[in-house]
Amino acid sequence: MIRPMRPEDWKAVSKIYKEGIDTEHATFQTDCPPYSAWDASHIKECRLVVLDGARIAGWAVLSRVNMRWCYRGVAEVSIYVGEEFRGKGFGYHLLSALCREAEQAGYWTLQSTVLQDNEASRRLHTKCGFRLVGRRERIARDCHGRWLDTYLMERRCPADEPPGYNRL
Repeated sequence: MIRPMRPEDWKAVSKIYKEGIDTEHATFQTDCPPYSAWDASHIKECRLVVLDGARIAGWAVLSRVNMRWCYRGVAEVSIYVGEEFRGKGFGYHLLSALCREAEQAGYWTLQSTVLQDNEASRRLHTKCGFRLVGRRERIARDCHGRWLDTYLMERRCPADEPPGYNRL
């Protein structure tokens, strides 16, 4: 089951986020921020969790790419699946639901930055209609000093004006 994320989900959401940080394949973040900082940096709508029974198996949210008005329909995806739930289809269902919800909210472009060593994430995004639009070589160093590339993946809404376009 997929449902909107609630503030009281933060304990489970932050645990899954920390698991992603620990892989060193999901994000350049090295620490999980407090809820107030995390909440302020993500769009309030289009926050989803996927459940395995009563347990949160993963989460997905959007962030603004640029605060300028002309980019109001462009958002960046963050998606994380808990370690014990990976490879079971939760990511696909969660990202598909996030894409549908984002279109209903008026977003016309979703993008995701995928670290070079995260092949599973690239496959997931491709399966959900994202395409590779660029590779940023040696864009950042990991915590061991190794240069890393990132891949920019993008999904465009099929309609020029998604259903919720006038609400943005």
